Amino acid sequence: MFTPPSSVLKSSFTKGLLQWNQEQNTRQMPWKGEKDPYRIWISEIILQQTRVEQGLSYYNNFIRTFPTIRHLAKAPDEKVFKCWEGLGYYSRCRNLLATARFIVNERNGHFPDTYEDILQLKGVGPYTAAAISSFAFQLPHAVVDGNVFRVLSRYFGIDIATDSTAGKKLFTTLAQELLDPRQPGPYNQAIMDFGAVICKPAAPLCTGCVFRKKCVALKMQQVDALPVKQKKTRVRERWLNYIVVVCNQEVAIQQRTAKDIWQDLYEFPLIETKKAVNKSALMKSATWKKWLGDTVLIRQADPVKERQLLSHQLVHGYFILLQTDRKPRAMAGWQWVKKNKLGTFSFPGLINRYLSDGFSI
Repeated sequence: MFTPPSSVLKSSFTKGLLQWNQEQNTRQMPWKGEKDPYRIWISEIILQQTRVEQGLSYYNNFIRTFPTIRHLAKAPDEKVFKCWEGLGYYSRCRNLLATARFIVNERNGHFPDTYEDILQLKGVGPYTAAAISSFAFQLPHAVVDGNVFRVLSRYFGIDIATDSTAGKKLFTTLAQELLDPRQPGPYNQAIMDFGAVICKPAAPLCTGCVFRKKCVALKMQQVDALPVKQKKTRVRERWLNYIVVVCNQEVAIQQRTAKDIWQDLYEFPLIETKKAVNKSALMKSATWKKWLGDTVLIRQADPVKERQLLSHQLVHGYFILLQTDRKPRAMAGWQWVKKNKLGTFSFPGLINRYLSDGFSI
């Protein structure tokens, strides 16, 4: 059972964390110490669902391509999506565009400078608002994310589930109490870095940890058991069967417009099924007959399989390459593009892997 920590223990944690940050924290990232709210915002949105190691190159490329919020607001959607390609969770990219245009058009390009106003921006939640407001404007708002849950639950021995209502309230309140209001930016960066490089999810560096003498989880041999989560995510499986139709070096593609995974990205004509099917079964389907019933094929390649794991979905891709010397009847939504122009369109990672590994005419 968790016992609320004393003010002495809380003060000791804050002091120790800031001292570690000043003397031992060597973690380098291009946005650390940044005061420009635009650049901080870009970095935080990229890192919402992306590991730092992967996000670094995307951040650098994004800032080179769109150095200011006005550059981003004026950019064509497709150019922005192309820069985002491979990061996934494309709703983040749509929100970036919407927010950039809102700030430029409605706020004359001035990024909001209060926590409350930042929180109102599309795609910005409490964590991101706290990060931007503390780093850019030195406002006293504590960040609360997976790193913070892990560090605090272990140090103070908190066995309340982080994803429960009571847990969220407890951790949010405690995080705010621990924040040094004189140094909110350095404190928030310190606790995130500490969770990333010392108090890691697996194989934490407890032996050399500055908190090893006071960490409740280490004393009670509960490091691997904390933090606690009560919910288990159910992974949904989907089978996307792509018909790759090629005619005279042109390929049929279409844009995903529905509110679903990969919205606004491009793909090949799709037949989605509830389970895995083979090529013969697809050829008997009404959709195949509608698209290709009277089309003479001059080549059919062996199907190629790809997979992509999303946060709550496992997507199976099944690619069937067909070549014809006459385009099938016009289908709503289909676009015919030159094979050598496919690289100018934004595709999901699943399709990009196919284009790299299994696509040849």
